Amino acid sequence: MTSTTPTDPPLDDWDGTGSPGFATRAIRVGHRRTEEGEHSEPIFATSSFVFASAAEAAARFGGEQAGNIYSRFTNPTVRAFEERLAALEGGECGVATASGMAAILAVCLGLLKSGDRILAARSLFGSTTMLFDKYLTRFGIQTDYVPLSDLSAWESALERDPERRTRLLFCETPSNPLTEMVDLRELAKIAHRHGALLVVDNCFCTPALQRPLALGADIVVHSATKYLDGQGRCVGGAVVGDRKQVGEEVYGVLRTAGPTLSPFNAWVFLKGLETLELRMLAQSRAAAGLAQWLLEQPAVARVHYPGLAEHPQHALVGHQQRTGGAILAFEVRGGREAAWRVIDATQLLSITANLGDVKTTITHPATTTHGRLTPEQRAESGIGEGLIRVAVGLEDPADLQADLARGLG
Repeated sequence: MTSTTPTDPPLDDWDGTGSPGFATRAIRVGHRRTEEGEHSEPIFATSSFVFASAAEAAARFGGEQAGNIYSRFTNPTVRAFEERLAALEGGECGVATASGMAAILAVCLGLLKSGDRILAARSLFGSTTMLFDKYLTRFGIQTDYVPLSDLSAWESALERDPERRTRLLFCETPSNPLTEMVDLRELAKIAHRHGALLVVDNCFCTPALQRPLALGADIVVHSATKYLDGQGRCVGGAVVGDRKQVGEEVYGVLRTAGPTLSPFNAWVFLKGLETLELRMLAQSRAAAGLAQWLLEQPAVARVHYPGLAEHPQHALVGHQQRTGGAILAFEVRGGREAAWRVIDATQLLSITANLGDVKTTITHPATTTHGRLTPEQRAESGIGEGLIRVAVGLEDPADLQADLARGLG
């Protein structure tokens, strides 16, 4: 059907000077206006789509003709979110999933087979470690771990794999919850030198602060539940990369297995992307101020925040990240009892393991996000009983300091 309604194209035919900026892409990419002329992206709340003829249906199902088939794997609202996020990350295409963990699983199922190996950073989200160690091993996929920031350890681990079974290098940078970082440019070179792909979880930074694909990574995964949404409303995930690995292999998992993002959640994430850059920069400024304040508190033994000069990888801020980000962690003297006392004394901060919200959240990683790991695994990852993670929101920074001071006094 031909329409004369004005459209918001995916900006492929942008005729302005240079490429459209980040904010423009975050607001405009992916929306193709319908005949109704809507200004906001519509929610296509439908399970299926109607074909003009049996021949058209056959062509769609056979892959000979592009177009909508079934909302498990083709939906215009979801597609708009995929295109917009891919444009922000600098990827060729995106695949949206039902959660961030579903995104990681889809990458593994799409690109790995029995006998393959993952080489992963030791500092990972607890559920990611459980997926690798408890479930992928059942399918003959082995995972080995190395310290995130130690490039020589990555290199050595790959050299100990003469058969080149290692297909994926997987990392989060900054890591959860210690905000450890790795030089992505150098890690990408190491991966490619050994015939492996580099997959980066960009949840903490988002493309507003860091673009791993531009630094040499092959695939980016997201928990859209976090900063891409920004207000803690919906669960979802995404994978961004090239047309072959992501557009065919990962997409094939989605089409067949169906870890599908709902159109409503995709619409919420589209709205979140419109303010992503503003939120990330403002929350990062607040986090930097709070980290500096925590350094001055006698009850605090250590603060983990990339924006601090004391951070071991501080030099990477500005080199591969725009700011230090909005996540920090700090260790209090006195172990779990002292950490719980600080958390329980807060009245403003939300005690929840989620992050990326405009409301500041606080949690005890050793008993929540990383609670399913063994004590040995937590010790290897540096997650002690006195560690507290704070995801800084958009409240007045003075109020956040006053709230934490209740338990730190």
